[in-house]
Amino acid sequence: MLSESGSVPSVLTRREHVLAGTYRLFYDDPVTVAQAHGVRITDASGAEYLDAYNNVPCIGHSDAEVAEAVHAEMLRANTHTRYADEGVVAYAEALLAHFPEPLDRAAFTCSGSEANDLALQLARHATGARGIIVTEHAYHGTTTAVREVSPSLVGREGIADYAVTVAIPRAGAEDERAAQFAQSIADAIKVLESRGHGVAALLIDTALTSDGIFAPATFIADAAALVQEHGGLIIADEVQAGFCRTGRWWGFEHAGIVPDLVTLGKPMANGMPMAGVVGPAELFERFGREFRYFNTFAGTAAPVAAASVVLRRLESMAAPDSVTQLGEQLRSGLDRVFAEHGVAAQVRGAGLMVGVDLDPTGENPAAAGAQVRALVNGLRRGGVLVSHTGPNGEALKIRPPLCIQSIEINEIVAAVDRVLAEASEQRQ
Repeated sequence: MLSESGSVPSVLTRREHVLAGTYRLFYDDPVTVAQAHGVRITDASGAEYLDAYNNVPCIGHSDAEVAEAVHAEMLRANTHTRYADEGVVAYAEALLAHFPEPLDRAAFTCSGSEANDLALQLARHATGARGIIVTEHAYHGTTTAVREVSPSLVGREGIADYAVTVAIPRAGAEDERAAQFAQSIADAIKVLESRGHGVAALLIDTALTSDGIFAPATFIADAAALVQEHGGLIIADEVQAGFCRTGRWWGFEHAGIVPDLVTLGKPMANGMPMAGVVGPAELFERFGREFRYFNTFAGTAAPVAAASVVLRRLESMAAPDSVTQLGEQLRSGLDRVFAEHGVAAQVRGAGLMVGVDLDPTGENPAAAGAQVRALVNGLRRGGVLVSHTGPNGEALKIRPPLCIQSIEINEIVAAVDRVLAEASEQRQ
């Protein structure tokens, strides 16, 4: 296809003419992907990038075993959950073995948004209440129900009347942060009760990813207990934190709590559409007596085959231990280079969920956001892909595939070092 000038339009130009304006592209100079393998992405010009951002292909891009497993099921049968299938049942058994009692049932969905939507339905049915508590910049998905409790999408002023936000305690000793968060939850419960909604659930991303990455969120236990005392459920949103990302199988383990419901997604099937809700049998059965939940493409054999490969791989590589060690190496290296360049930064995280906050005191978020955007684009030019997070984009977000190696962690740190040095030279 030729343009009026006779040239061949770029993929980016053609994209603008066919894809909806609801989409967003990363980076000032977007990447057009030609291929991806392991932790490397190659663009259309042949330039190679170290992927330090994409948490979906958790065992690596274009994994051969995943591809073979999916291919085999597509040639065998890919029917939905109204038929019994050995592979689907075997996967559910293997998945549930990684959860504590009484979390002994799974319902599959296609996306984390759908999983959180279903979890809200379950919580409201179980409690008879409607009110939801979320953190100030939470993201839980894009269906109507979860969009209305996702202030990172609609702003705090745009959330539903039945939702109340709570702040993340940024500083202080662990017991002080726990007390602050519990008090915020107590206040939120009072607000919901005064509005006549009651409290159905605290819906919380256990790595607090969109809030700026405050992992491990060990300070949430007292607040969680308070919600349960008032009849609400704890929904642990593990869509980003789950499957060993934080050095534990599930982010909620860091806080020593057992949620009432757990939602799963993104890395579950290494890029195939697979997500779900895990909870107690009794809760699902009560809901199921009144309502059906069926999803045509959820829990079908092909994505389940991919998810099975992911689960086995994480088990065989002892992922919690390896991810913990690599995360410590990454955070230590980042602490060092930011200090060497005299840049005030707080490196936070657990495992390979890492945030670098350039506004640790909260005094100048706009300037920090601009500085982070410059770093993100500088790293992209230098061959490393990361992104940003937080209410003002004030924190670098680094979450590479879990198959990354120590030498590649050093590559990330060295790239950050180079970009910081370049920024320092430009200021002089």
